[in-house]
Amino acid sequence: MSVKPVTITITGAGGQIGYALLFRIASGALLGPDTPVRLHLLEIPQGVRAAEGAALELHDSAFPLLSHVDVYDDPAAAFRGANVALLVGARPRGPGMERGDLLAANGGIFGPQGEAINAGAADDVRVVVVGNPANTNALIASAHAPDVPDDRFTALTRLDHNRALAQLAPTVGTPVGEIRDVTIWGNHSATQFPDVAHAGLADGRSVPEALAERLGGREAATAWLDDVFIPRVAKRGAEIIEVRGSSSVASAANAAIEHVREEQLGTHRGWTSAAVVSRGEYGVPEGLVCSMPVTSRGDGHGYRIMEGLKFDARARARFEASVDELVAERDAVRALGVL
Repeated sequence: MSVKPVTITITGAGGQIGYALLFRIASGALLGPDTPVRLHLLEIPQGVRAAEGAALELHDSAFPLLSHVDVYDDPAAAFRGANVALLVGARPRGPGMERGDLLAANGGIFGPQGEAINAGAADDVRVVVVGNPANTNALIASAHAPDVPDDRFTALTRLDHNRALAQLAPTVGTPVGEIRDVTIWGNHSATQFPDVAHAGLADGRSVPEALAERLGGREAATAWLDDVFIPRVAKRGAEIIEVRGSSSVASAANAAIEHVREEQLGTHRGWTSAAVVSRGEYGVPEGLVCSMPVTSRGDGHGYRIMEGLKFDARARARFEASVDELVAERDAVRALGVL
């Protein structure tokens, strides 16, 4: 194989999401069956042994596309030459932690990682932040990489997007693959707004039309969206923790792979959702990392925001509430000196 390997850096690579990512990336699920990959696995010192064990398993799997695996506990070395970076490792909220404590702790992780990306990543690097609070962590990382265009930094809301599709499919009576143009607006948090106003089905019907037909009218459809769909999507992570006893792993890894793959290779069924840097679209303050509808041509320019969509008053209020939360997080990390 003569194609030069793409260098992919995964942080928190010894953790559960990292483990779920590595083998799919090495198999070609991320960049396709013709692109070899070189993996840089970054861990904190106490996580290095787990990452080294995963590296041994990767070798034993004999993936034809896997060029090499290196394990690091030094961000400068791990991000050297990176073309794609998946920032998975983050500090979770612990008992008694206030929101400011969580933001400060993650600032201590994503600031230095941004600096390492700035210092050594490849000129074409693209970064997706998976570790929560993902939107604001992406903002922090970007702020510490002044030489890297800020639109190279995105945050994962594809998991929320997929959760929305999964909730809609049985309700409208169609396979997931026949639903397009759902949008997740705002923050990757309980304030997010999963929006189906512009979504459609393969048979030509709109999703609102199909919901009204299945649920007994427009009022019933609106009630289902407000009382069941939106809170179920927004709080699905908490539901999984309650049922499974730990947070989402495989679904988060799958969403991260889909996010990167479509950013790199192009979207082909309408738009998807990703948290991207705002230039003022839809009234979002410039510079915030906010989830919006995006497409990609797979031409190296990453995701582009779909503009011109209309909101009714109900939708606008939900969206603005989530944007307000992002502004509050940005202001909090500024006050902490993290930005």
